[in-house]
Amino acid sequence: MHPLTWLGVALILIGVALVLLPILGKYIDLSQVPSWLIYIYHSNGFYFVTSPLLLVLSIVAFIAYFLMR
Repeated sequence: MHPLTWLGVALILIGVALVLLPILGKYIDLSQVPSWLIYIYHSNGFYFVTSPLLLVLSIVAFIAYFLMR
């Protein structure tokens, strides 16, 4: 497989994990996780979870894709 395919698979798996985090966040205290790994915003029953690390990796992959074309 192409290396960019492996990156895509890894990003999909990370994305699935991040989709599951709000569900787990209701039952497990995720405040001990470093903020550079997972950022959690919750207010009045609304949970928003993102990963600054995932955002940076996505931007790098996007730039690498266009530079290799």
